[in-house]
Amino acid sequence: MNYSNLATQLRILADESRLEIIDLLSCNELCGHDILSYFNFSQPTLSHHMKVLVENRVVTKRREGNKFMYRLNNDILNDLKQSLDMISRPSSECICHSITEDCNA
Repeated sequence: MNYSNLATQLRILADESRLEIIDLLSCNELCGHDILSYFNFSQPTLSHHMKVLVENRVVTKRREGNKFMYRLNNDILNDLKQSLDMISRPSSECICHSITEDCNA
C-alpha cells in the first residue's frame, strides 16, 4: 500500500467542487462549457479544478474541434476504491499484524 499516493488522491477529492465535477462526469463525457454551466464560479476557477483532476489522472481530457472534452478515468477511481477497501478491512497484509503490544494483557 502506498499511503503517500492514497493521501494525495484523497486531498484532490477533498474539494466539494471537484466531487461535484466527478459526479457530473459520472453520466458521460462533457465539455468544459457544459460543466461550467452547472457552477456559479468563473471559467478560470473551473480551469484550475480541471487541471488538478487531469494532472492527477482522475479525469482525462481530449480536444474536439475548439473545445476540450472531459471524461472520468474509472481505472484511477477503481484503484482508489480498492485502496480504501484494503485499509478498512482486515487482511493478511494489514499493518495491524505488526502491532506486538497487547492492551488487554
